[in-house]
Amino acid sequence: MQTRRIILIGIIVVGLLGAAAAAYVWFSGGSGEASQEISSDELTASNTEQVIFRIVPDESQVRFVLSEVLRGVPTTVIGRSNQVAADIAVDFENPAASEVGIVRVNARTLLTDNEFRNRTIRSQILQSSEDRFEFSEFTPTALEDMPESVTIGEPFTFKLIGDLQVRDIVKPVTFDVTITPVSESRLEGTAIATVQRSDFNLIIPSVPGVADVSEEVRLEIDFVAQEVTEEATPEPAA
Repeated sequence: MQTRRIILIGIIVVGLLGAAAAAYVWFSGGSGEASQEISSDELTASNTEQVIFRIVPDESQVRFVLSEVLRGVPTTVIGRSNQVAADIAVDFENPAASEVGIVRVNARTLLTDNEFRNRTIRSQILQSSEDRFEFSEFTPTALEDMPESVTIGEPFTFKLIGDLQVRDIVKPVTFDVTITPVSESRLEGTAIATVQRSDFNLIIPSVPGVADVSEEVRLEIDFVAQEVTEEATPEPAA
């Protein structure tokens, strides 16, 4: 009888600890609401041929993709957000002279198909519920394999090399980029890279039912960018 009572007490204690841990994750993960409108450093043309384009968040999406086994079922986990910003300076006459500005993502707004997972990501993995880690940034350092010419309506590819900051960790990453200049004032494109979780110390907490989370994480951006035009200065009233 005494042994059964001890076992029962142990089960109750473990259950309470598990409930407390779940409650901590839930509340510390926050709502996932952005603290401010997404924006990034603005580029200015470095020569007279460059045209400045700016990513349109409402028509763009940034994603992470990884795999896990959830309750015994192989599962693809996708986190999505449209909170991405960057400027792109395109030189149509000399594509090698083009530039890409800092790509900024609000990591707090990334959402998967599971709210408990979302809150775990915000509170323990990306820690984006903390104001200091709300944003992740990719700072380009080089463009490689640029084409010799660009034609409106025809896609072109290149490699975008730079430094990715997640929380307070910065690592070099290379994106494979495809851009289509749909018109002289609109770009559409994708950028894809693969990173290792361990490079950014992204530790998956032990959660019942979740196993074999992949070490590789694919990062994807689908973007639309519009030409930045100067607003006309209104004439003074007569």
